[in-house]
Order: sequence, then C-alpha cells, then structure tokens
Amino acid sequence: MSEQLVLVEKDPAGYAVVTLNRPQVMNALSRALRAELAATIDRLETDPEVRVLILTGAGRGFCGGLDLKELGGGAAESTLAYGSGKDLDPVTSLAQFSGPVIGAINGVAITGGFELALACDVLLASDQARFADTHARVGVMPGWGLSQKLSRMIGISRAKELSLTGNFLGAQQAEAWGLVNRVVSPEELMPQARKLATDMLSVIPEMLTGYLSLIDDGYAIGLGDGLALEKQRGREANAKLKSEDIEKRRADVQARGRGQSGN
Repeated sequence: MSEQLVLVEKDPAGYAVVTLNRPQVMNALSRALRAELAATIDRLETDPEVRVLILTGAGRGFCGGLDLKELGGGAAESTLAYGSGKDLDPVTSLAQFSGPVIGAINGVAITGGFELALACDVLLASDQARFADTHARVGVMPGWGLSQKLSRMIGISRAKELSLTGNFLGAQQAEAWGLVNRVVSPEELMPQARKLATDMLSVIPEMLTGYLSLIDDGYAIGLGDGLALEKQRGREANAKLKSEDIEKRRADVQARGRGQSGN
C-alpha cells in the first residue's frame, strides 16, 4: 500500500488538521504531494463541517520545499511550473479556502515550504521552527508569492536580507520581526493551534468568513480603496442587523472579557 501523502483529521468543533506526510524527506513537495495537497484543500472547502484549517507537517519538519531529488532526476519542467495547473498549486487552493488557515510550523519551512507558510492566515511556530528562502541559491524564481508577501510582512530590507542570502531565520527572530504570531514549545504547538481554531469558530459564522475576506481584499489594494471597501461592505452587512441580536452578543462579549486576562 502506498503512503498517504496528506493526512486529514476532522474535529467535531468544525476544523480540520491537514498534515504533510513525507517525514523521511522533511515533507518535500514532490509533484504527487503538491497535487494531493491542492485536491485535499479543495475538497475541504466544499465540506460544510470544516470552517477552519490547521496546516502542519509530520515529523521534524514543516516542509523542506520542492523535492530537489525529483527535480535533479529530470522532472524540471513539471516540478518547476508553479503556475502550470491548478491541480499542482496548493497555494492557490489555500487562498481560495474561505475560512482561516492556521499554520502550525513545527520545524523547517524552506523555500516552497516557506511559501506554504506565507499562504496561511496566522502562523504559530515551535521553538524548533526555522525559515529560509533559498530560491537564489537553487536558481529558481519564486512563483507562489514569496517575493511579494514576505516584504509586506517583515519589511522590504529584512526580506531582501533573507532572500538574497538564503540564510535561516530562527523562530524567536521570526516572532520579533512579525512573521509569526507567537513561539511555543514543540509539545504546545498543536494544542495552541487547536485552541486558536476553536476560538475562531466561536465567533458569528458569517463574520468568520466575511471579515477575513474584508481584511484580505483590503490589504491587496491601497489604503484609500481599502477604506472605501470597508464602508461599502459595512453598510451592506450592518443593514441586516437586529437590535436584539446586538444586545445578546454584547452580553456574550462582556462575559468572555471577564474570563480572559488579556495576556
């Protein structure tokens, strides 16, 4: 029986854990793994029982990037064609998933694996996580957004330093630079990711997807256009609100605030 390249665990709370499963090669992105991951995410997008994803890797690594052994064996054209087909593009599938995607970065996230991480909405990292953009060392131009997303997340000078050296960035420095939301011990990574998913699922369902879309769509355009977009969507959504619903939700928010320390 062939190894299952992508593992899926659905939780009754409404989230799914998607695990890259080639631990013997740091979950390197072979053509088969890319296709299976894209198909898996597309399938989960149509599943009404799944509204949040957690993406992680089996073993010691999150994802070691494109499978260089496969590439060196003559699969260059198919392996390097980032945009050659939707069935080989898990980053596009992640972007089209309507709910939040939490990246639980358990180890190295290198080049294509770094791009997978950047396709997530929120990143939590084990203190064993490390990030590297080795495109310039391998001689392959990025095609899944790293050259544009990274500079917007950590600043253009820091992005240039990483991309033009191929140096590794440790978890603590990644947190200091704003790349990851927080760093936790390896044993706490998945519990923290699951708790975050559960917290997200506790908000009003239509807000989970609608607010996420508003943030993403506004971030992709200029500030002025983004503010106009917020006004437009806000008017449309808020016109449907009922006062009794707001009052109940206000009480729920107050109760939740009393139970949280804010740390």
